[in-house]
Amino acid sequence: MVPPLRLYKPTCASSTPSPFLLSLRHLQRLQLSGTRGHRGLFSSLPIRPDPLAVPFSAFASYVAVRPPNKMEAYRQSQMPRFDCLLFDLDDTLYPLSSGIATACRKNIGDYMVEKLGISEDKVPDLCNLLYKNYGTTMSGLRAIGYNFDYDEYHRFYSFRSLFCFHLNSSFQSSLFLFLVFYSFVHGRLPYDNLKPDPVLRNLLLSLPIGKVIFTNADKVHAAEVLSRLGLEGCFEGIICFETLNPGADASEGHTSDSIFDIVGHFARPDAGTELPKTPVLCKPSEDAMERALRIAGINPQRTIFFDDSARNVLAGKRIGLHTVLVGTSHRIKGADHALESIHNLREALPELWEGAEKEDVRYSGKVAIETSVTA
Repeated sequence: MVPPLRLYKPTCASSTPSPFLLSLRHLQRLQLSGTRGHRGLFSSLPIRPDPLAVPFSAFASYVAVRPPNKMEAYRQSQMPRFDCLLFDLDDTLYPLSSGIATACRKNIGDYMVEKLGISEDKVPDLCNLLYKNYGTTMSGLRAIGYNFDYDEYHRFYSFRSLFCFHLNSSFQSSLFLFLVFYSFVHGRLPYDNLKPDPVLRNLLLSLPIGKVIFTNADKVHAAEVLSRLGLEGCFEGIICFETLNPGADASEGHTSDSIFDIVGHFARPDAGTELPKTPVLCKPSEDAMERALRIAGINPQRTIFFDDSARNVLAGKRIGLHTVLVGTSHRIKGADHALESIHNLREALPELWEGAEKEDVRYSGKVAIETSVTA
C-alpha cells in the first residue's frame, strides 16, 4: 500500500525549539556514513539531524554550537554532498507537449472573462504581464485588486475532485449554467494525456536521497498529476499553494473599486511607479522559496532543485540551491545543469547514485525496521 503524500504545513512560531525527529532509516544512514565501529550508535555524537525532518533554523543552530574537529570534518567529507532533491511538478516531471500548460492558460483566461468580468480582448496582454511580474496569474490578479475564492479559481482551471466547470456567456439560464458546472467533469484539463511513467518511477525510487515536490499548484492538482504518472510513493512530501498560503480566503473581501491598470502602466513611457504587492506567496519570489524551505526543514546548501522555469531556477540559485533546468539542454544563467528531459537525470548527475553504491559495498546487512525516534 502506497503511504499518503505528506503535505508540508507552516509551523507555529514558538520560542521553544522543535525536537529533532529522526527515524531508524536516518540513523542507519548516519551509521553507514562513518559512525559504525564506535561505542554504540549514540556514543559517537554529534548526530547530524536529517534536514527533511527538522526545521532548517534548528539544524543551523545545532551546527553553529558544535565546533568542528578533525574526525567530524572527515566524517562530513565522507557524507553525500546532497540529501534532498526538490522537484517542480508541471512540465518538469512530464513534458510540455502533454498540453496541460496550454489548457491551463485557456481555462484561466475563461475564468477571468466569466468570473471577473475582464474583457476577452484584454486577457492575453494582462495574463502575460501578471505572469511576468508576479510569477502566476492568480498572484497578479490579487495584487492589482481582484478578490476571489482561491478554491474556486483552482477548480476552474483544474479538475478539483468531480466539480469542474466552464461558463459560456451565451448561456442565459442560471439553471443550465448550474448543470454545466457539473457536466465538465473530465474535460477541463487533459489529464488523460498523462500516462504512467515506470522509467521515471524506477529512476526516482533508485535514488537514496529524500525527494520533495515544490509546486505553485494546489494540492489536489498535484495529487492527480502524481497519480496519473504513477509516481505515488516516490516523494516524501509536497510543498504547494496551501503550504505557503495557509487559510487564505480572498473571497471574504471584495474586488477593489479601483483596479490597478497594469497594461496601461507599462504602455506609458515613464512607467516607473512601483507595482502593487500581492498577498499570494509563490515561486519565483525568493521570500516565498526561502519560507518553503524553512517549513519543510530543507537545507538549501545540500539540495538540488529541478524546475522548467528559468526564473524559478535563477531564484533558487540566489537562495543557495544547486539548480537544474529541465526541458532544454541549453544551460542558462543560474543553472548548474540543464536536462532535455527528467529521464536524463542519471546521465547528468551520476554522483547521486555513487554514494549509495559505495555504502552498499562497504556495509551489507539487514535493514532495520523504520520507526520514529525523538531525540
